[in-house]
Amino acid sequence: MCIKHTMAGVSDSMPVYYNSLYTHGVDGKRRVQVPAKWRPESPDVEFTLIVWPKSPHGPCLRALPPEQMSKLMEDINTMSNDDPNKVVLKRFIGSESVQVALDKAGRICLPEAMAKLAGIKKEAVLVGLLDRFEIWSPGRYAEVRSEDQVMAGAAFSLME
Repeated sequence: MCIKHTMAGVSDSMPVYYNSLYTHGVDGKRRVQVPAKWRPESPDVEFTLIVWPKSPHGPCLRALPPEQMSKLMEDINTMSNDDPNKVVLKRFIGSESVQVALDKAGRICLPEAMAKLAGIKKEAVLVGLLDRFEIWSPGRYAEVRSEDQVMAGAAFSLME
């Protein structure tokens, strides 16, 4: 899926793909640079940062552009109201997420509590997930990357 950022949402502009890997410093105000090719065209676009707990090495921060946040909400809303996971997901994501905008220098500010949970201090690794990206502490990401490399063969075999 390609993401096309504009003020109104989707347009005919060039799609934004979140690919590659970047390591950036985190300044004293917890600001981290977003790669230029990942930045939306409109300065009004906000990313949703979510503390993402699904790693045995500790959480990371997942950054969703507006289209992906909307899709996440649609997916949750299609769950049965009788499913207790629906409320848990809404409560967790609602309480563990925040909207962040890029400043004029192309940085986002990581909220203190979120950065602490993710173990992010002086450096951050931004990992493209094609339609969104993650922000990791370098140590945690090194462990995850090792596991990913072990599992990559099996994962790619699903695409054949």
